[in-house]
Amino acid sequence: MNTTTTTLTARTTRTARTAPVAGIFAVAALSLFALTGCAPQSAPVDDAGVPAADAVTIDDAWVKSADEGMSAAFGTLVNTGDDDVTVVAVTSAASSMLELHETVENESGEMVMREIEGGFVIPAGGELALEPGADHIMLMDLAAPLQAGDEVTFTLTFSDESTSDFTAPVKDYSGANENYESGDDHEGMDH
Repeated sequence: MNTTTTTLTARTTRTARTAPVAGIFAVAALSLFALTGCAPQSAPVDDAGVPAADAVTIDDAWVKSADEGMSAAFGTLVNTGDDDVTVVAVTSAASSMLELHETVENESGEMVMREIEGGFVIPAGGELALEPGADHIMLMDLAAPLQAGDEVTFTLTFSDESTSDFTAPVKDYSGANENYESGDDHEGMDH
């Protein structure tokens, strides 16, 4: 019986000596948590204090119909903010691979598509047109056919890590059949 009592006493004594130190650490940790962890986390903001996603809308959005393979999304990105905004990525359940594309003339005079370096820059108080034969959102490896009348939802990611969703109707369109720039994995494919 003495052994049990001694063990309990030793624990109690050890706890009594370490309790003030543990209490100090607990108070410090809770204070740090209150200052950082419990404070509401806000989205990153541009220089004017507005998340890029709050400054950008898209007008007249639409997606080209396609049975398989590839398609493209178009519309006009409008920046109502006081700073340039950059779209760096886009995702959609309609495709496992999306890219931000530009259409440029190559050395042979052909119009070719290629992924745009750095993303789409929408000027402060301005617009960026996404249209056939120019800048556009490229959908590759479609998950299912896109038929006229369907709707596709996209999520844009901006350089400040804020995001914005938009939904666009699918329309029949027979144009926008540019080739990819030589050397790309998708060379010769059209949308």
